[in-house]
Amino acid sequence: MPQLVEAVATTGATLGFDATGGGHLASQILTAMEAALSRDASQYSVYGSTTHKQVYLYGGLDRSPAQLTRAYGMAWGVGGFLLPNHLARIGQAEVGKLFARVMGGLKTTFASHYAQEVDLPGALQLEAIQRYSQQATGDKFLVTPAGA
Repeated sequence: MPQLVEAVATTGATLGFDATGGGHLASQILTAMEAALSRDASQYSVYGSTTHKQVYLYGGLDRSPAQLTRAYGMAWGVGGFLLPNHLARIGQAEVGKLFARVMGGLKTTFASHYAQEVDLPGALQLEAIQRYSQQATGDKFLVTPAGA
């Protein structure tokens, strides 16, 4: 937790994304934001800092309920985020800009690494299904066409 607080303090982040979707991560992110914001507080407030902190849940790696342990004041929010909904809301011109940014960063910012490449017939094998259905972080499969 100290490293997360330091990272939040360094960046000034008040917005975060939780790819796991369950457990305590969203609460930990909000708590780190509050701790970083409170460092420079001139006075104590039972309600915490007045800066709004927000975490969006967008993944489902952790199927357990999201658990919030309120240690981050009263200025906070937790919401859901789905990329298709966001893209529909921002319009085609902005989607085009985002697409160009991602394409430009495919080998750097948006580079992906895969635990295993498997062709489509191989992806249908029981052993492969058992492995990729675990939804484990850092264990992505890349499914390629047969013979590619």
